[in-house]
Amino acid sequence: MKFVSVTQQDTSATGRGAGTPPPSGGRPAAPYPGLPRRGPGGRRALTALFWLGLVAAVLPWWLDTPAGSLTDTTELLTAAGRITGLVAGYLLLVQVLMMSRLGVLERWAGGERLSRVHRDLGATLLVAVLAHLALLVVGYAGLERKSIFREVGSLLGDYADMVSAFVAAGIMVAVGVTAVRAVRRRLPYELWYHLHLVSYLALLLGYGHQFSNGAQLYEPGPVRTGWVAAYLLVVAALVWGRVISPLAFNLRHRLRVTDVVAESPDTISIYLTGHRLNQIDLLGGQYFRWRFLNPGCWWQSHPFSVSAAGNSHWLRLTVKVVGAHTAELRDLAKGTRVWAVGPSGTFTAAHRTRERALLIAGGSGIAPLRAMLEELPPGTALIYRARTRADVLLHRELDWLARARHTAVWYVIGSRDDPGPRQVMNPEGLRRLVPDLTRRDVYLCGPGGLVDEAVRVLRRAGVPRRQIHLATFEL
Repeated sequence: MKFVSVTQQDTSATGRGAGTPPPSGGRPAAPYPGLPRRGPGGRRALTALFWLGLVAAVLPWWLDTPAGSLTDTTELLTAAGRITGLVAGYLLLVQVLMMSRLGVLERWAGGERLSRVHRDLGATLLVAVLAHLALLVVGYAGLERKSIFREVGSLLGDYADMVSAFVAAGIMVAVGVTAVRAVRRRLPYELWYHLHLVSYLALLLGYGHQFSNGAQLYEPGPVRTGWVAAYLLVVAALVWGRVISPLAFNLRHRLRVTDVVAESPDTISIYLTGHRLNQIDLLGGQYFRWRFLNPGCWWQSHPFSVSAAGNSHWLRLTVKVVGAHTAELRDLAKGTRVWAVGPSGTFTAAHRTRERALLIAGGSGIAPLRAMLEELPPGTALIYRARTRADVLLHRELDWLARARHTAVWYVIGSRDDPGPRQVMNPEGLRRLVPDLTRRDVYLCGPGGLVDEAVRVLRRAGVPRRQIHLATFEL
C-alpha cells in the first residue's frame, strides 16, 4: 500500500506504514469485496410515473373543453387558471409524497435526489399556485365586470372553502421564501425544519376548495374519485413513512448510546448498540435522522451519516460540534435511548455508475466516505482536505482500510490558497493523482464551498455530471 501525503510545504509522495484501527470502536468489520451496482431502473420508473400523473391531472380539462370554445381573453385567462390549478394540486400531492419518507422512494430515488427534486418542484409549485390565483381572479373579474379587489372579496365571501384556499396559498409562499438558499442558510436548522412542516397544512387547507369549486372535480364521477383516491394514497404513505415504519424500526432494534468518543476538539463519534443490528439494511454513506431521548435533545432530530459500515455489534455516527444541539451530544450518558429514522440516501457504493471511484472529503465530511470505503471495490482513491493535521479525523482507520482495500489516500493539508492544495485541487492536479479520473465516479462530502469548487474543477477536468455524487440530507 502506498500512502501519499500532500501538505502546503511538501507535495511529494512519501511511503508510510498503515496504522491500526482505533481501540474506541473496535476493529472495523471485514471489508466487503465490493457491492454490486444498482441500475437506474427505479429512478426511470418514478420519472415515468410522474409525467403520466401530470398528464392524467390535466387531461380532464382537455376532454371537457370543446375545440374553438376559447374565443376571448377572459375565457383564455380562466382556462389557464384552471390548468394551473390542476397542475398545482398535482404538484402539491407529489411534494407531500416526497416528504413521506416512504421506503420504496428512498430505495429507488434516494434522499439526496428526492431533496433536489423537492426543491426544484417547490419553485414550480409556487409559480403554479400564484398563477392559478392571479389568472382566475383577473379572468372572473373580467367576466363579471368587477375590479380586482371586488372580485377577491366576492371569492372570499361567496364561495365555499376559499378562505382556507387563500391561507394555503399564503403558507406555500412563506415556505417558498424560507426555502431560498440565502434565507435558509441564515435560519437554524430546527427552525427551518419546523417551518417547512407547516406545508402539510397547505394540503389540508387546499383540499376543500378543489372539490367544492373545481370545474373538473365538483361533480361526482371517475375524475373526482381518482383525485380523492390520490389524496388518500398520499396521506396513507405519509402515515406509513413518518409513523408506522419508524415505530416498527425502533421497537425492533431499541438503539442506545454505548460510548461518546472525542475525535478532535470539535468532533465526536457516538457509538450505539441495539438488537438485531445485522438485520438493518444499511449501506455505507447512508444517514439516519437521530433523536436522542435525553432532556436536552429529545424534542429535535437531525440527519447524520453513519461513519462505519453496518455490522452486528454497533452503529457509529461522527458529528462536528457546530451549535447548541451538537454541543449537547458531547454529554450523552451511556444507555441514552435513541430514536432513529432511516437509513436513507443513495450516496453509496451500490449507486455508482462506474467500477472505480474517487472520494473527496473535507473535514467531518469524511464520515460517510469512511463507511463507503468498506464497500467499494479495491483501487478506490481518497483525497482528504483539512486545514491542519489536527483536523484529520479517523486517520488510523483510513490507514487500515487503505491497506486492506488497496486504496490510495492523499491528505491535502492547508487552506485553499496554500501552494499544496492549489497544486492538487485543479484539473491538472487531479489528473496527476488519478489518471483515469473521467472513468470514475466521484463522491463529494464536506463544507459547501469545498464541494462547489470541487464540482467546478471536476467538470473542467471532463468528469460527466452523472458521475459526480453529492452528500445532501433531505427533509
